[in-house]
Amino acid sequence: MSESALLKPPAVAPGAGIRIIAPASFARPDRVEEGLRSLRELGYEPSLSKSAHMRGPLFFAGTAGQRLTDLHSAFADDSAAMAMCVRGGYGSNYLLNGLNLDLIRAHPKPLFAYSDLTGVQLRLLDQVGLPAFHGPMAAADFASENGVHPGSFEAAIRGKTYSVGATEGMRVLKAGSARGTLYGGCLSILVSLLGTPWEPVTEGKLLFLEDTGAKPYQIDRMLWQLRAARKLRDIRGVIFGEMLDCASPGADPSLLEQVILQAFDDFDGPVAFGLRSGHVSRENVTLTFGVEAELRAGNDAELRLLEPAVAA
Repeated sequence: MSESALLKPPAVAPGAGIRIIAPASFARPDRVEEGLRSLRELGYEPSLSKSAHMRGPLFFAGTAGQRLTDLHSAFADDSAAMAMCVRGGYGSNYLLNGLNLDLIRAHPKPLFAYSDLTGVQLRLLDQVGLPAFHGPMAAADFASENGVHPGSFEAAIRGKTYSVGATEGMRVLKAGSARGTLYGGCLSILVSLLGTPWEPVTEGKLLFLEDTGAKPYQIDRMLWQLRAARKLRDIRGVIFGEMLDCASPGADPSLLEQVILQAFDDFDGPVAFGLRSGHVSRENVTLTFGVEAELRAGNDAELRLLEPAVAA
């Protein structure tokens, strides 16, 4: 799979329209309404896509065709400056083969998502060049008090460079510094893409990995699989997320960090841990995959995003 040159969408102005979509699982109606209210309080004009309220079939928010139509409509909607998912869950993998890349290329805009949407975001980054906005979602984060990291969210959509570090949870596991294209997402989704036409393109990247509810041995198994698939061979550095609830009851609290250090024992680059982006306990940090970034891990860890992901 070849990478595309970065296609930066227009910056998002204050008060802009936001199309809310549900490409995977459905969300509780009260959480959706609370997320919409929070976005309105910030001055934005959110609107729900046609099928975003659907519950079913199974655990999906509508059929794959309905969800795909909503995603395409969100990009084609000139009244919306960006699109935002209600939540992740499961199901956006069924959309990968049907994505209208020409339509999205003609109407680039930020798509805010994480978790199950990692596959969609990375396909659009790898094949269209659309930066991936790994950040807060309507019902998952904007519906929660203190659920969004406002500084990174505003900087990402306004076209400003920014940095995150200890205040956002980062700490050093392995010292060093590296520069490269920021890339990644939910670890279990990245692994699920191996052997498909949408394998992650990790070469030369600063790799961000996060997940939730996976025990340390499961994290070790997924890292082993990435390594066996040669997806960790040419990376520049690694940043792990908060890894919410990724612990074994009764085990050493540092077990997961030990697992990571062993997995990257022969890796020469820096390794950081704890950045609150994706599945987090609070203040979900927005990261923009596809931009040039630098990881510095010395006494403290700092991730600097060196270029904006939108055209100001």
